[in-house]
Amino acid sequence: MSADRHDRTPAPTGSSVGGRFPPRHGDAPTGKLTPEDPRPIPVAPLEHETLEWRPRAPEMYSRAEVTRQIGTYDATVTVPITPQRIEISSADASDIEEASRALVDFDNHARMLLGADSPALGPMSAVLLRTESASSSQIEQLTTSAKQLALAEIDEGAKRNATLVVGNVRAMEAALALSDRIDVDSILAMHAELLRRDDTLAEHSGKFREEAVWIGGDNAGPIGAEFIAPHHRLVPAAVDDVVAFTRRSDVPALAQVAIAHAQFETIHPFVDGNGRTGRALAQALIRRYGLATHTTVPISAGLLVNTRSYFDALGAFRDGDAGPIVRRFADASRYAAGTGRVLVDELAGELETSRQAMSGVRAHSRAWEVLPRLIGQPIVNLGYLRETLDMQPTTALRALDTLTERGVLVERTGASRNRVWEHRGVLSALDGYAERIRRTGR
Repeated sequence: MSADRHDRTPAPTGSSVGGRFPPRHGDAPTGKLTPEDPRPIPVAPLEHETLEWRPRAPEMYSRAEVTRQIGTYDATVTVPITPQRIEISSADASDIEEASRALVDFDNHARMLLGADSPALGPMSAVLLRTESASSSQIEQLTTSAKQLALAEIDEGAKRNATLVVGNVRAMEAALALSDRIDVDSILAMHAELLRRDDTLAEHSGKFREEAVWIGGDNAGPIGAEFIAPHHRLVPAAVDDVVAFTRRSDVPALAQVAIAHAQFETIHPFVDGNGRTGRALAQALIRRYGLATHTTVPISAGLLVNTRSYFDALGAFRDGDAGPIVRRFADASRYAAGTGRVLVDELAGELETSRQAMSGVRAHSRAWEVLPRLIGQPIVNLGYLRETLDMQPTTALRALDTLTERGVLVERTGASRNRVWEHRGVLSALDGYAERIRRTGR
């Protein structure tokens, strides 16, 4: 199979049913069709090529494992998605439309609740982005609490998982900042932000892999693995194809997000961080397509509710049916919009309660500037206020004392130096949201 098979793919042929505004057919799909399931959304199934393998460092593995890993294996080869006809049934088009409207309505709800010019809208978007990042990381078995994540954001935490999730936050931020020009460079920038804080993987940050990767099987090699990603020589052209696909205008937006994500995950272009980067790319596309322009919709929370169906849907895509992954994203969008609205309302309620507690505080007190920031960063220290609000230490301490006296903040260290203050109501709302996701997924 030629390494340049993906180059300069022709213009797309055919069209899809449904408009750009693209949620739910009963239970979450499993990725395996039954007679009762909706119609497939056909895509070209994976191809394969046979390659040779010999463990590079045999001394690291048992003799039996090394013996198993000498020989040939079949690596996947993605078929370019850009020129493929994407045929979507009227039922799926309606489902996609409904889910997309849920995303738009959620975004508008947050904007209208707080006001387009509200100083709290930015922090609200920030905390939703952090929530999305935490859920995306949890899909990869990286879990952390709202408190540990907030501490890591101000360099006060000591939990490795929280530090790694902060990397995912930065990747999501890069994705949204670059959403107006999604290309190979922007994807590499997302990945660079994701891994540069990981001491064990920083050298691979922002770089396509130059080695084989696989899922399942032996550590010594890919022979017998559950899934073997394409050979690394195919990665750049395959990612170019995904970028080209995102520029089509004949596929419903949410379906386009799901298919681009599934193709990206199949390519597995990086040594590590493929899932998190792929979901950051999905957020960039959601922003680019206008499904959410003011906030970050926690789509990964919807995927986290049933990760088995998410991975099964990726498997169905690789077998030639994009239907399950499109419907899974539609389901996740509805879930994200519904639960996200509850979270936004709770956080807005916490902000209003805090405002009432500040009644009588002078209008020019800089404590009022700190207050909306606590939605996006519910744990603060002097360094955070200096960096974000350009406050001198004396001014920052005065603002924090005011917020503490009014019961908005609690100083959590009890020390005289290196103090940290937290908004327990916001932290409780965020932890409650995470717990609702866990309960739904059981």
